[in-house]
Amino acid sequence: MAIKSYDVAIIGAGIVGTMTAFMIGKYKIKCAVLEAGIDVASGTTRANSAIIHAGYDAHEGSLKAKLNVRGSRLVGPIAKQLGVHYNKCGSLVIGYNEKDLEHLRLLLVRGKKNGVRGLEIIEQDRLREMEPNVSKDAKYALYAPSAGIVCPYDLAYAVSENSATNGVDYYFEYKVDKIDYNEVNKLYTISANDKTIKAKYVVNAAGLYSDEIAEILGDKLPFKIIPRRGEYMLLDKSEGKTANHTLFVTPSEKGKGILVSPTVDGNIIVGPNANVVESKADTGVTSEGLSEIAEGARSIVPDINLDAIITTFAGVRATPTSGDFYIRESEKFPKFVHAAGIESPGLAASPAIAEYIVNILRNSGLKFKEKEDYITTRTAEGNCKLFYDMSESEREKAIKKDPRYGKMVCRCEMVTEGDIVNAIRRPISAHTVDMVKRRTRAGMGRCQGGYCRAKVAEIIAKELNISVSEVKKFSSNSNILCGRTKRI
Repeated sequence: MAIKSYDVAIIGAGIVGTMTAFMIGKYKIKCAVLEAGIDVASGTTRANSAIIHAGYDAHEGSLKAKLNVRGSRLVGPIAKQLGVHYNKCGSLVIGYNEKDLEHLRLLLVRGKKNGVRGLEIIEQDRLREMEPNVSKDAKYALYAPSAGIVCPYDLAYAVSENSATNGVDYYFEYKVDKIDYNEVNKLYTISANDKTIKAKYVVNAAGLYSDEIAEILGDKLPFKIIPRRGEYMLLDKSEGKTANHTLFVTPSEKGKGILVSPTVDGNIIVGPNANVVESKADTGVTSEGLSEIAEGARSIVPDINLDAIITTFAGVRATPTSGDFYIRESEKFPKFVHAAGIESPGLAASPAIAEYIVNILRNSGLKFKEKEDYITTRTAEGNCKLFYDMSESEREKAIKKDPRYGKMVCRCEMVTEGDIVNAIRRPISAHTVDMVKRRTRAGMGRCQGGYCRAKVAEIIAKELNISVSEVKKFSSNSNILCGRTKRI
């Protein structure tokens, strides 16, 4: 079999890798994305706070500050273009005493230097008007109206689907184990077990594993990546009025601290804590961690109803010892770009990070010629709107065109069979139960899939022409069914 050659290979299909592919997809450039996981957003992008930070936290003059502020202004237009839920709800950093107020003033000055618009410090009366449930001990808050919320993996799905529609190739379960550079033909050969591609330019957007990719190449990042786990609680939609804005406490040396925030889907998210872990794959949830989160949440909203928790989860983020993003061409290997140490606010900064990478590639000699037939939507057919988001007239048209939109599968989230089939048939197919879940929200409601999971598996089996026992939950070794009980 002939080895495919590309102009650009991007290692990693998290928000940085997919957003870079989205930017490159507008041009006549042959591009591939190589992902070790089974799906887009398999790592940090899948489990984080979902906040589009305003940009007051990063130190002035840092790359992190510059790209955060620029990126936060780009997320809204991209979300609108691709039909992604985005809510510019604003954020509040809560202060309880004079020491906190001093730090809020520091953040205010820093934010203004960074170019954040609309920042101001408000006092107790106005804070209580904006957030009736906030602690009575809260005296001050830094208000950032430009902050927002988005579903991080939905944004990654949207930009990856758009780039795939525009010709970018995606390779999954492609865990890179060898990278060779040929100085004669100026090509990189990137291998994963028995799979190999070649590329003129390479972008290392491997997140937690970007240091390991550098080492496989024979390069070395000038800092260490520390895996830091954050645990979360998700509350039922019945608690959606708990907070109107993203609520932070005054940050500490460990980070931005525990938050209470609405989500774009109507839930309330609480967390994260921040604990260094040995394994980059350690996404376990602990009773101690949940207790820590609960205590932090109650310090912000004392009457928060933690009996309404419907699920808990954890994510691991790449904390660089340098304290800043590292995005530059390798000093040792030409046309190889490292995008490493991308921790919070990486989600907010991602469009600007992608722009920054594109500029490095352009300055390194890659030609960018715009496509005349560029497709602006998620897919050639449109933006993959879910039944839940449709107007009554849109629902009637959808059911008339495809009766499966009239068959409800997930009652908690109003997901139809039509939604699920559409997710399976998108440019990057959802072929496991969890892939369908994250694209449609089937199984994300109060019952957490107790009602609909079996039906989702049946639909996947039918669409892929396989038996239900072959359907996976999330990876290649996670079968939903083993066989009939009597046979076992």
